[in-house]
Amino acid sequence: MKRLLLVPALLACLCAASLPASPAWGADVVHFYNWTEYLPDAVLKKFTKETGIKVVYSTYESNEAMYAKLKMLGGQGYDLVVPSAYFVSRMRREGMLLPLDRALLPNWKNLDPDLLDKPFDPGNVYSVPYNWGGTGIAVDTTKVKAESITSLADLWKPEFKNALVLNDDLRDVFGMALKRLGYSQNETDPARIEEAYRALRELLPNVRTFNSDSPKMPFLNREVAAGAIWNGEAYQAQAEMKSLAFIWPREGGLFWMDLLVIPKAAKNPVAAHTLINFLLRPDVAMMICEELGYPTPNLAARQLLPVALRNNKTVYPPADVVAKSEFQSDVGEAVQVYDEFWNRLKAGN
Repeated sequence: MKRLLLVPALLACLCAASLPASPAWGADVVHFYNWTEYLPDAVLKKFTKETGIKVVYSTYESNEAMYAKLKMLGGQGYDLVVPSAYFVSRMRREGMLLPLDRALLPNWKNLDPDLLDKPFDPGNVYSVPYNWGGTGIAVDTTKVKAESITSLADLWKPEFKNALVLNDDLRDVFGMALKRLGYSQNETDPARIEEAYRALRELLPNVRTFNSDSPKMPFLNREVAAGAIWNGEAYQAQAEMKSLAFIWPREGGLFWMDLLVIPKAAKNPVAAHTLINFLLRPDVAMMICEELGYPTPNLAARQLLPVALRNNKTVYPPADVVAKSEFQSDVGEAVQVYDEFWNRLKAGN
């Protein structure tokens, strides 16, 4: 009984320890929880200078980590987070999100209509597109000829033993295997998911590291020869590593979208709306695209981009690639099947 009585107190202590400690909550503070290396520091400084609102900024490496943290805190602790589309769907269904007040978002008009009103959030009641992009194949051309890589299947070649980096991302890794097998990256058939798992077991000897914190670093440190990473990470690495090539595989890119949402228990939703509206400003969205190398969903910002960036095929996939690609979407109850096989894969079972 003593152990049982201690459990609630222990959980309370854990949650309290996990809450942002400083500064105190207030109208002039917004707590922002985002992916690692996913927002230029200059943007936050500019926001605070212009609005007087301080941003308490913290980061995560995966949707799963973000979701688990919010669940543990009962949705408290953060005013703004950036889940991927399929997690927006999950969080919406579970009542974790606050509906947006469009009256506080006049810069909404800058968004690309083609990226709105998707099945994961019909009418964009809860979410605002932040960035989109895709996973393709990066290659260190001092070690591998770029023209020798055309397909996701090439990553299974024995010459890549212990020489690959993959994003430490369940859906990304399984999506890659599913596409290689000719299936959708949003497959829900348990038998096909297991087939992808078995294909990934065969790939494991080639994988030197899983990295979603900064997938470009194994390339910059010359630790790997190739890998499947996000296009923005490849774009950033190319600025420092001229030998890095990025290839959209013939199966198409593994496209995704990340979105801004406000947790239902946010303490400062008005400040969160102010920050969202700021991020939707064309000049600010342009700054984000120029530094991160992900396609902006902001049409007005796109017109401000340098021509070389608008035409960069690493950043903006060509039309033929787009035609063959699909965006990640919610897989419903099949997520439990993915979780099971992902845990087995990471454990080497």
